[in-house]
Amino acid sequence: MTIRTTNELVALDQELQPPLYAKRGLVLVRGEGAWLWDADGRRYLDFMSNYGVNILGHAHPRVTAAIVAQASRLLSCHQSFASDVRVAFLERLLAIAPPGLSRAFLSNSGTEAVEAALKFCWAATGRRKIVAARRGYHGRTLGALAATAEKKYREPFRGLLAEAVHIPFGDIDALAAALDDDTAALILEPVQGESGIYPAEPDYLRAVRDLTRRSGVLLVLDEVQTAFRTGTWFACQHAGVTPDLLCLAKGLANGVPIGATLMTEEVASALPAGVHGSTFGGNPLACAAGLATLETLADDQLIAHSAEVGAHFLRRLRELTHPAVREVRGRGLMIGIELRSRATPVLRSMQQRGLLALPAGTVVVRLLPPLIITTEQVDEAVASIASALEATREDR
Repeated sequence: MTIRTTNELVALDQELQPPLYAKRGLVLVRGEGAWLWDADGRRYLDFMSNYGVNILGHAHPRVTAAIVAQASRLLSCHQSFASDVRVAFLERLLAIAPPGLSRAFLSNSGTEAVEAALKFCWAATGRRKIVAARRGYHGRTLGALAATAEKKYREPFRGLLAEAVHIPFGDIDALAAALDDDTAALILEPVQGESGIYPAEPDYLRAVRDLTRRSGVLLVLDEVQTAFRTGTWFACQHAGVTPDLLCLAKGLANGVPIGATLMTEEVASALPAGVHGSTFGGNPLACAAGLATLETLADDQLIAHSAEVGAHFLRRLRELTHPAVREVRGRGLMIGIELRSRATPVLRSMQQRGLLALPAGTVVVRLLPPLIITTEQVDEAVASIASALEATREDR
């Protein structure tokens, strides 16, 4: 491989791809645990974990060993054949799922998991209308994009999308007015992520479950980003709610692409044979990584750890009381800092101080660290955030 400078790599990265991403100006070459290194040897504390994907951090030895072992045995196996590692993964996943979710369709990403859920709702109910929440984000393929609320994602594809009605998040009366005899599904995030980290109140989710059940509407919960991260296995468990379908991806295999759409037996039994499929979905490599991830989460008690460290993180951030901060929101290790001005300058300042994080909307700094994070690393991150906030204020 040709040796190139950091500036050359950054320039080529932009030149060889369409201009779809806001580039960060870094060349990342290695990761270990909660740390990342760039091509110049600088170390960064990773509090974005690739949009919540690397839930066990980078180069986790147990996941790495599982990938290497499976790669030497069998990489791909269509789901028309059984697979030993796929069965083991599904058994483990469904054992921790909310009660009543007994089947799973496997795909390759979060948006595919949502696409499958919407198709299954249409097929199972014979209805067509989808109801979703304002500020909600469910992916960018054409079906999932219809449910995504942000106009900047939907507007270029107007006229090509399925129909969806968007209602205020948390407003049960608005939901009741939106549901009718043509409604196939309601899709919600238990914690809205992309728009700024807005957790649903448990009473709201319980009312949603009751209303959809009485209306004959299938409830789809999108936990692509929230699963494993909020102090319980699934965020809906804070409210004691089981949906009809549950969408998963991101942290499910700690970096290997995978998606899963969990469903009740009632939904599964209503699906015609061949109504959906995936060539790569459920491949043995992803299932091996997923199995190792789920086993590690359980054996290392990382769900409880995320609740404990997340509470510490929230407390420390709220103690900052900086004039640039409007509010700190979150649950477990899914946290947003809402600022009084744009988040981008603060994110840049954090990066300069060796801390990587994400935006959520225009004014929220989003923090999605791996679940292996320590309180010491959290304290280091809080110090960097405080320094970045102060530096950004001085720059103004």
